[in-house]
Amino acid sequence: MNILVTGAAGFIGAAVAERLLGRGDRVHGVDNLNDYYDVTLKQARLARLQAHRRFQFERIDIADREAMRKLFADHRFDAVVNLAAQAGVRYSVDNPAAYTDANLVGFANVLEGCRCAATGHLVFASSSSVYGANRHLPFSVDDNVDHPLSFYAATKKANELMAHCYAHLYRIPCTGLRFFTVYGPWGRPDMALFKFTKAILEQRPISIYNHGRMTRDFTYIDDITTGVVNVLDRPASPDPGFDDCNPVPASSNAPYRLYNIGNGQPVELMTYIELIERYLGKKAQKEFLPIQPGDLLETHADVSDLSAQFDYRPDTLVADGVARFVAWYQDYYGKA
Repeated sequence: MNILVTGAAGFIGAAVAERLLGRGDRVHGVDNLNDYYDVTLKQARLARLQAHRRFQFERIDIADREAMRKLFADHRFDAVVNLAAQAGVRYSVDNPAAYTDANLVGFANVLEGCRCAATGHLVFASSSSVYGANRHLPFSVDDNVDHPLSFYAATKKANELMAHCYAHLYRIPCTGLRFFTVYGPWGRPDMALFKFTKAILEQRPISIYNHGRMTRDFTYIDDITTGVVNVLDRPASPDPGFDDCNPVPASSNAPYRLYNIGNGQPVELMTYIELIERYLGKKAQKEFLPIQPGDLLETHADVSDLSAQFDYRPDTLVADGVARFVAWYQDYYGKA
């Protein structure tokens, strides 16, 4: 297949592109290489992909309507994996305009490209953040998500609604994946694992919000890429059992589906920190702080639908995943 991966220089985007290339697909990657975090890390991810002869890269901002129109006109994509977005809950508190541009305008341009080119399947990234004020655990794709706690989360729910409209109006198969705290080698510097590891090695205090009373459904990158590729290979179709008198968010009489993609086994934040300390062989200086605006106290993914329909079986223990990240970090940055 010839597959477009947006956000190809990002953490998940690069990993998905590498998995697709490894099985023989052609991958066309786009990314704007913005400076939200260290651009050299993005370039290093890209360099690994550019070693593959079936990989082609263009520096494009998905919010650029004309550039996106030309991209879809010039290439015949069998499928699209949209992973380009402005990420980060806390950053969205002070910089909402960045999320409007990338996550709303940019995603609209992706949808329009898929419509004009009659793309066979669009798989797009949503987020566990959409669950917001909902405290019913584990989080189910059939839960109400009308109470987001951050503008980032609101844009991700908007993406789900926008995709459903295109699936309904233009019969574009669309599958949304709500990612749960993805971590592992080549991860994002704004995520807790990366920040904690860096601070501990530099003998600086780590900021622990809500005084450590938080849990997260940490999901290892290899499990994520397996799930994404399995979903990509089976375009969404209308649900014959969909009841329009009692509709549920996860399916439709349009070719649209929505799934959680997580580990299904939440871990306490303090346990996560202890694992980092163990594999670094160093103790963290801890600064306990109140919860930050937009943060969720707990996340826990119900992945039963993804498991039943796509044989999704995340099998990476958090201890193993943290160990692999620490080993990668020390090797990449030359620190011990």
